[in-house]
Amino acid sequence: MSPKVSKEHLKQRRAKILEAAKEVFIKQGYEHTTMKHVMEAANVSRGGLYQYFSNKEDLYEAILENNLSNEVTENQDSLENEVDSYWDLLMTRIFGDDMDPDDNMDPLAPSNLEFFITGRNDERRRMYGKARYQDGYKLYADVIKAGQQNGEFSLKYDSDIIARTIVSFIDGLAVEHAILPLEILKMKEQSELFVEYLKLALEVK
Repeated sequence: MSPKVSKEHLKQRRAKILEAAKEVFIKQGYEHTTMKHVMEAANVSRGGLYQYFSNKEDLYEAILENNLSNEVTENQDSLENEVDSYWDLLMTRIFGDDMDPDDNMDPLAPSNLEFFITGRNDERRRMYGKARYQDGYKLYADVIKAGQQNGEFSLKYDSDIIARTIVSFIDGLAVEHAILPLEILKMKEQSELFVEYLKLALEVK
């Protein structure tokens, strides 16, 4: 009889595989990564890997879901508590804890582009992309809407369209970042200018 494995152990092993896979995807990109690469990086057997993920697509979706789930939970927790500055919270959602534009991009961004662009004709991938977009832009929309209700942000523009504009800007930078050197892209400068656009739209002093 095989020994029973606790749910906590299975959870930890799955998390270890996801973390190892994430590093592989960052290094090699989505298309060039194989399940064998992940097996070697996570130091698991073929059966150990396929126990959790049936293919590379399932594995990558799990990484995306894990990242987004953490962001959504953090955002909900922030909005359920007293917020000193919705502007600061919005900047945190866009740029991270330091809230300042810089030349750093999410290291998974190029792989994300590969994942969605190469699968643009696949119905499952398109449906997943649509659902993920809705969840992603809602992160910004919820903060903006709360700031408008609180009176910190202007009601001049709908929170929905501002949030979609933020997503379009970030995705556009991700595309350029994947193909252009930083000295041409000027990501920090573009981001600083975009912050000024947001201040005008939300009438933030």
